[in-house]
Amino acid sequence: MKIALIGYGKMGQMVEKAALERGHSIAARISASSWNADADAAQKADIWIEFSNPHSAVENIIKAAQMKKPIVVGTTGWYDQLGIVQSTVEQQQIGAVYSPNYSIGINLYVEIASQVSSLLEGFPEYDVAGIEYHHNKKQDAPSGTALAIAAAVEKNMKRIDKVSFSSVRCGSIPGTHTLLFDSPCDTISITHEARSREGFAAGAVLAAEWVQGKTGLYTFGECIQEYIYRRST
Repeated sequence: MKIALIGYGKMGQMVEKAALERGHSIAARISASSWNADADAAQKADIWIEFSNPHSAVENIIKAAQMKKPIVVGTTGWYDQLGIVQSTVEQQQIGAVYSPNYSIGINLYVEIASQVSSLLEGFPEYDVAGIEYHHNKKQDAPSGTALAIAAAVEKNMKRIDKVSFSSVRCGSIPGTHTLLFDSPCDTISITHEARSREGFAAGAVLAAEWVQGKTGLYTFGECIQEYIYRRST
């Protein structure tokens, strides 16, 4: 599989390493300043993997759709334009995956959080809150991952209107998310701690492999759910 890397910062470089380790090749490495020079190389790729910035993400997705290229989007902070992206992807009949977090572990964590929330729905003595930690360069707070975790809890604990999620930005923490289910008698806590961003890169490459031949807009969670289903049957 020939991959165009849209955004070649730290994450783009990690995606390159993960892709090469899985036997893929890199057709293009594109930064904001090199689009005109590298557009032809991007056209020759089988798929694009995008880790740029919130201001460029939607434009990059539209470019991929216009060139009929499937795309995996790792950038967050653009979800207020999700409707535009969905209609563009469907119109151009490409496959696209988006996620606030491509860690396989964190997506399994969301599944676990959903199940725990469902179990505790019938125990009103348990309240819930979350806290997330990231490096001090992360722009969005709460993170897209925290919002996804909160949404999973709210879907399964219908008595909870909104999960309170606190955000800490400090140092070089790759990402830690904790949910606390607290009652007067005890506390249940579940935590996912990323050790490095390499797991995010591996997940993005997995998503690129999975979306080949598909059309429509998917979350990485849907990709993970399909893998879980395959392994359980």
